[in-house]
Amino acid sequence: MRILIVEDERLLAETLADILSQAHYITDVSYDGDSGLDNARSGIYDAIVLDVMLPKRDGFAVLRCLRQEKNATPVLLLTAKGELDDRVYGLRCGADYYLTKPFENAELLACLEAITRRQREILPESLRYGDVTLTPSACKLQCGEGVLSLNAKETEILRLLMLNTGQYLPKETILTKVWGFESGAVDNNVEAYISFLRKKLSLLHSAVRLCVRRNVGYRLEETE
Repeated sequence: MRILIVEDERLLAETLADILSQAHYITDVSYDGDSGLDNARSGIYDAIVLDVMLPKRDGFAVLRCLRQEKNATPVLLLTAKGELDDRVYGLRCGADYYLTKPFENAELLACLEAITRRQREILPESLRYGDVTLTPSACKLQCGEGVLSLNAKETEILRLLMLNTGQYLPKETILTKVWGFESGAVDNNVEAYISFLRKKLSLLHSAVRLCVRRNVGYRLEETE
């Protein structure tokens, strides 16, 4: 799952990213309200950790804009403010949960687990195409009796392809959804991970192939 962190305190933002990365989330960080809102509007995130006190545009304003635009991405508000009025106002702006600093790592992860649970209940625990089954939560790919572990980016690329079977996904779409807007990743990164996935499908002796159409994109196809 991909999480957007909007936090202006760089040390705290990096700490949050480390905590979430260790829990197998993919993270992007924005350091002010304007850039956070721009990134959140992309729709590529499963949840947003949003600080209230931000430069340029505070977290309440970011949240109000998202909800007015019908963006339903779960939002965890993060702030040093613990007053009842602030908590009530944040929830009325559309927050899914309100976490007051300081907090324990386990509490942060539990809050994210809670606000993303509904989405996971809507999406299937595993995805199947042809003779392969992907379990994103465990980063596992299975074909028959064979099982291989995938890393987070391999899992996310394959998940996108399995959710969009029958159509080609452009490199630009994969870059944005898997690496984020500000990662610095380039086309070669996509090509490298596609190559890794092809090798793993081959190791599993799968009939599924990862096909490319030049200047169009990638998709899964099942061979005879």
